[in-house]
Amino acid sequence: MAKNKKDDNPQGIKNVEETLTKTEQFLEENYKPLLIGLAVVVVLVGIFWLGRMYLSKKNEEAQAQMYQAQKYLELDSINLALNGDGNYLGFLDIAKEYKFTKAGNLARYSAGICNLHLGNYEEAIEYLEKYSKKDKVIGSIAIGATGDAWVELGDTEKGISKYLEAAAYADNSFNTPLFLMKAAELYELNAKYSDALKLYERIKEDYPASTEGSSIDKYIARAKLLSK
Repeated sequence: MAKNKKDDNPQGIKNVEETLTKTEQFLEENYKPLLIGLAVVVVLVGIFWLGRMYLSKKNEEAQAQMYQAQKYLELDSINLALNGDGNYLGFLDIAKEYKFTKAGNLARYSAGICNLHLGNYEEAIEYLEKYSKKDKVIGSIAIGATGDAWVELGDTEKGISKYLEAAAYADNSFNTPLFLMKAAELYELNAKYSDALKLYERIKEDYPASTEGSSIDKYIARAKLLSK
């Protein structure tokens, strides 16, 4: 006759009972901290979702404001695009009032570009560096535009540094050769012909089909001649 399974492992049953007793004791002793902890988690999750809903709504508002600013930019009305027209906000105010939204972030980039075109180079650098670079293409252009501003301020070394950074950040066949070319031309301006030659040859080797690559041979020939 088979033995009752309950009698097969009395020690195991005892261990389970002890574990259950300890668990019950733990819950009795700590139920208040556990309830508080659970409440904190619930509150944090609630805050997170409310925050997301709030930011989503604010982002929609910012996008509506940016529509007119972008239209002004397309019409080359840069002052209106930057500062607004009294009815719609410009990029400056959108960047300030909606700074935690995606549209507010893009407004920082646009404000930087507007300031660059207006000759406000220090302001351009400030806004372009505040722009959070989520997109590789726009991020690369923002870095390169910062380089343009530094060059306009007379600091070609920082300009070169930013152009090389922009080229590396983009890593594509449009932005990269463009900024490599800008850096190489500044190297030539500073009589660093061998450094310029390296960049020209890189464009020829890696980006021969690009706009810069189509006419790169004459730059290579000139840099070789001057570097002797």
